[in-house]
Amino acid sequence: MNTIKISGTFFLMLTIAFSSCSAKKDVVVAHRGAWKKNNLPENSIAALRHAIDLKLAGSEFDVWRTADDSLIINHDAHYNKLLIEETNYADLIKFKLSNGEKLPTLHEYIVEGKKNNKHTLLVCEIKPSEISKERGKKTALMTVETIKKLKADKNTCYISFDYEMLKEIRKMDQKTVLQYLEGNKSPKEVKADHIDGVDYHYSFFKKHPEWIKEAKENNIILNAWTVNEAADMDWIIENKFDYITTNEPELLNERLKIKK
Repeated sequence: MNTIKISGTFFLMLTIAFSSCSAKKDVVVAHRGAWKKNNLPENSIAALRHAIDLKLAGSEFDVWRTADDSLIINHDAHYNKLLIEETNYADLIKFKLSNGEKLPTLHEYIVEGKKNNKHTLLVCEIKPSEISKERGKKTALMTVETIKKLKADKNTCYISFDYEMLKEIRKMDQKTVLQYLEGNKSPKEVKADHIDGVDYHYSFFKKHPEWIKEAKENNIILNAWTVNEAADMDWIIENKFDYITTNEPELLNERLKIKK
């Protein structure tokens, strides 16, 4: 399949959209792709494709680095009981995903994410290394370099639980969109370190409702994860978050229609 050419203007619009804290219609980010309704493997190419077909605002995915420096897409530190960081890619792909796909590389995933995609941002979570902080930083820089080489950097933002990792990416790229996941820093603190957004579990915002106002006043992106219940979705919609990360994108779209 040939990839379509997407204009620089479109990429600019995507970046501006993800950096804006104004209220918007498209807020749905599929957590590990849109996998649940159709029983697809999480973080699979098929789940990514479905999120793009649904024209969601974003599709989140997770990056690890193998023992032989392959960047691969998987949520957990282990795959088929093998520790990813201590296993070569050739040994990992001996085991197929439940739909018959092989474990995708970052390169394969991003190439697919660019195909026929005029709507969906690629939300790249870089997993902190379980071996060392330095290894995690190298993984982050390799990930950004790969995405830049594929000319997908303007259609990608980066999220992580590792604050120092995000700061390393900022040194490398002054323009890319970064969001922090841990939930232990205020929006003002995040802004001071030139990180663009707070992407916290929704419970942190319920404990710190003042952060919602603070983020909006400081033009910090507001994102909440992983929001799967209608009541929680409604609360976040009413508080006008910029994005909502969910395993239930179809349900969230229904709640958004009701709340219009």
